[in-house]
Amino acid sequence: MKKIVKAPLDDKTIEQLKSGDYVYITGTIYTARDAAHKRMYENGIPIDLNHNIIYYLGPSPAREGQVIGSAGPTTSSRMDKYTPYMLEHGLKGMIGKGKRSKEVINSMRKNKAVYFAAVGGAGALLSKCIKKSEVIAYDDLGTEAIRKLEVEDLPVIVVIDKDGNNLYETAVESFKKNCC
Repeated sequence: MKKIVKAPLDDKTIEQLKSGDYVYITGTIYTARDAAHKRMYENGIPIDLNHNIIYYLGPSPAREGQVIGSAGPTTSSRMDKYTPYMLEHGLKGMIGKGKRSKEVINSMRKNKAVYFAAVGGAGALLSKCIKKSEVIAYDDLGTEAIRKLEVEDLPVIVVIDKDGNNLYETAVESFKKNCC
């Protein structure tokens, strides 16, 4: 059965999401990368983060007839310095790739948030799930500007759930047990 998650996230959905779940996000999400995170941290947040999801994405330019260019995730740890601040301001979901720091995971537990992974290297395919893209802040940052996206069936995996269960850790342990 296809598990669809509506964005922005509600508390019931966050409660039900478990590390290892394959889900499809439909609704409104935002993009922000390194430069935007630094600016939000230093100057205040120009968007309402309450229950929202940030996709760590700096898309390539859209080709003619496309809404957006390649839309693959960037490495999430680059945002770790700023993430607890964002979570304290209502952020409930993040989409990226790679591991998160202990500080971020502790803040996710405290603020009941989830971390999703999108498949790196699949940016062209992921862009097909983006139905609308609009720059809403920091236009001067170019590809790193904050964008509001309307997505439909964006495929992601819950890597870290609100309880701090971490697929990157449990998958390794499971492999070790079942391997050799």
